[in-house]
Formats: sequence, C-alpha cells, structure tokens
Amino acid sequence: MEKRLPKAKQGEFHRLKLTKKQQLTKNTFALEFEIPEALKLNYEFEAGQYVTIRYPSKRGVFQNDFSMTSAPYEEKIALGIKINNEESSTKDLINDFEVGDEVEISEPKGRFTLVSKPHEFRTIIGFAGGIGITPLLSHFKNILHKEPRTRLFMFYGNRKSEEIAFKNELDSLAKKYADRLQIFYFFSQEPTSDNLFHGRLDERKLKLIINQILHLDDTDEENTIWDAVDEVLICGKGEMIKSLANACYNSGIPKKNIHFELFEEYNEDIYPVEKDFPRVENIEVDFKLFNKNYSTTLKNNEVKLLQQLLIQGFPVPYSCKSGICGSCECVLEEGEVELLENEYLTEKEEASGKILACMSVMLSKKIKVNFDLV
Repeated sequence: MEKRLPKAKQGEFHRLKLTKKQQLTKNTFALEFEIPEALKLNYEFEAGQYVTIRYPSKRGVFQNDFSMTSAPYEEKIALGIKINNEESSTKDLINDFEVGDEVEISEPKGRFTLVSKPHEFRTIIGFAGGIGITPLLSHFKNILHKEPRTRLFMFYGNRKSEEIAFKNELDSLAKKYADRLQIFYFFSQEPTSDNLFHGRLDERKLKLIINQILHLDDTDEENTIWDAVDEVLICGKGEMIKSLANACYNSGIPKKNIHFELFEEYNEDIYPVEKDFPRVENIEVDFKLFNKNYSTTLKNNEVKLLQQLLIQGFPVPYSCKSGICGSCECVLEEGEVELLENEYLTEKEEASGKILACMSVMLSKKIKVNFDLV
C-alpha cells in the first residue's frame, strides 16, 4: 500500500546502491541492492521480513513497504515490486532509478517470521497470491538452505500463467530440491488441463488440495501429509488470507501455526469475533502521537479504537486494520481494552501493556494510549 509521508511511523533509512533491475512480467520487477560492509549489522534480517523504500514521485515523496525475496544467507536486499496501475508511484520508482543509483532503504522489519528448527522433521506449506509470493520465496529458500529435514509445499495462485512472478527461480528451486519441495500453480482466468488448478485459492480449493495432493504420506502410512503439517504461511490479499486461514484452522491447524502477511489495506477481522462485549458510551480518549497530545470523545465501543480515531480524522498510522502489520501499535497507559486475536504482538508484549489500536475494543469510559513509546 502506498503511503505518502508522514503517514506511517518512521524507521532508520540508509542509501543503498541498486545493483540489479529486472522485469519479470508485464508489471512486475525484481530489484536488488548491495549492503555495504559498514552497514552489514544494520541490515541483518530474518526470512519473511520487509523494508521500506522512500523515494520521490511526481506527486511528492512516498514510502512503500516491500517484502524481501532474498534469504539471509544471500547477504543482499532483493525485492519484488508490482506496478498496480498507471497512477501508482511505484511506476516512478521503476522508471526513475537505474543500476548504480542510490535509493533510501529502511532497515529490515516485520514479524512474518518462523523459528528455524534445522534438526527437526517438519512439513511446511505456503499459499501465495500474485506478488504475495515474495516473502514466501524468502522463507522457502531459507528453509531449504538451513533445514535439511523439512519438506515444503507451495500453492501459488495468479490470474494467468504469464503473470507468475519469479517463475524461473521457483522452478529452479523445485528442480534442485525435488525430494523436499513441490510447487503447484493455480490460475483463476486461464483454462487448465486439470480442473483442480483452475480457480482462486480459497476454502473450497483447500479442501480439494487436502484430498487430492496432501493425502498420501510416504513417510507415515497411518496419516496424511495434511496431518503432518507443522506451519502454514499465507501471503496475498485480505479475502484470500481470511478464507484460507479459517479453512486451515477449521481443518485442524492451530491458529498459532497459521502465519499470514497482508499486501493491501484490509478492514475486516481475519478470524470471527466470538465474544460479546458490554456496551460503553461517551468514551474519553487521550493519546500521544508524533510528540503531540490529542483528546477526543467516542460515541461508544461498537467500533474498535483505531477505526474510530481515523473516522474523526486523526493521523494515526495504519496499514491493515486487521492485527497483522503492527503499524498502530501503542501502549495502554490508562483504562481497559479487550485485545482481539492478532498476528503481531507476543504474549510478553501484551503483558507489558502494548496493544494494537485496530484490534482493541474499549471497555472503560476513559482510555489513554501512547503511540510514541513503541
């Protein structure tokens, strides 16, 4: 999602040299940046993380978040960038910068990560839609490199075969690690010889995948491959994530083992809210943001904290509104909220008083939060 400054919280930026620019599909490009020796420690990262690029465009200065396709052992910043339309500022980013130019790149961030377990036998599956392949590519390369006992299955959806980003790299990985990696391509707007691979990746498609691909397990005659799944990685649009995350959960995968990364603004909860809350009216809210103090009164608690502040026009940073990105992280200094399920905060962080405004249902008539303490 494009964010004109100063929409989101600022990170630490450095100028990195562009070393590669390659067109992958009609509107998808790969960029690579060199990490100078003096900044090696600043750019240490985990598979699945992202960086922010800050750059001038015809409409001003923009910053965009892009997941890395590179794995940590490659010691470079590699990105996949899609130009969604002619008005997108990313078109200026692609057109205005050439190999050898320096670009402002933030230090790595994000929590779409996994704990490495090189000594365990694991089964990990990934679902990607379109440019959502980027962090999964980082994950899969890293796991194949570091975990010799882990097997992986990738299910990658696009509208048409000509839109598959990083196909050569994916096919090369599948060939090199044929004993541990299988990749399946799905197309929503292109006929396929097997109807299983036609259509969107959603709850209905997952049931077919479980029954027709993840059924027989050569390593365990008593169970299926699906029974052995340890972790699920999902990246794409909100509706895809919501459908697949709930389908995986309803098919036996614990929520703590279902990890997702959102590539666009999404205003719905990923999992349904299964709890009723007492109604609270005329809620006084004080908050600090970008070194400024604000006060307001909210009508009631039927809408979560972030969404109500945005409706009133306050410049609270956000990206997903679904508890995934962490942009609206803040510290609860006074009052009581119910923090709904989210993919970002750890139990330790929650215990320290941190909340996500987008997932916070207010339960007291006075709320005070600080967005500057995180």
